[in-house]
Amino acid sequence: MTGAGRGVLLAWAPVPDGTARRETSRALLRGLLAQTGHPDAVIAQRCGRCGSDGHGALTVAGAAWRASASYAGGLAVVAVAPATGIAALGIDAEPVDDAVRDAAGWQGVVTGGLTQWVRVEAALKADGRGLAVAPQTVRVTAHADGWTARVPGSAHTYAGWEPAAPAGLVVSVAVREEAAAARHPATA
Repeated sequence: MTGAGRGVLLAWAPVPDGTARRETSRALLRGLLAQTGHPDAVIAQRCGRCGSDGHGALTVAGAAWRASASYAGGLAVVAVAPATGIAALGIDAEPVDDAVRDAAGWQGVVTGGLTQWVRVEAALKADGRGLAVAPQTVRVTAHADGWTARVPGSAHTYAGWEPAAPAGLVVSVAVREEAAAARHPATA
């Protein structure tokens, strides 16, 4: 249920019928933060463009941690990372099989299929602007130990990888490391 890389902790769980998926993701995030010694941390969400609390980047009050959430195939998938060394965090998940998405196709969105899409979305979440940036303009480069992404309008490079995930899902995590952490990579 959890995985690690660069200090990032992951969790996932089914969203029960009749339950808002946000409730499930927040419970998972609170659980991960409690495991790190922060049971009273508060998760908030606010869109930087329109001010809505129904979407946008997640913030953690009461603990020096970053948080991100995604929903796929009836599951909530979340990540937290220590704010020390990690300036930004994004996670995205997609089911391998999704008839609606597959019927719509990828043409004009991104090239490279599902894994590329999940990488782009994770990078855009870490960037903080999400789909306000055209996904097809994000440049992802694969490496032996993961991938990096460059997002137009940002001076930063995002490092990413595909962690262990539930069967039938593709999950990608993207982080923007603090300058000092980038010069001295973690060994996790």
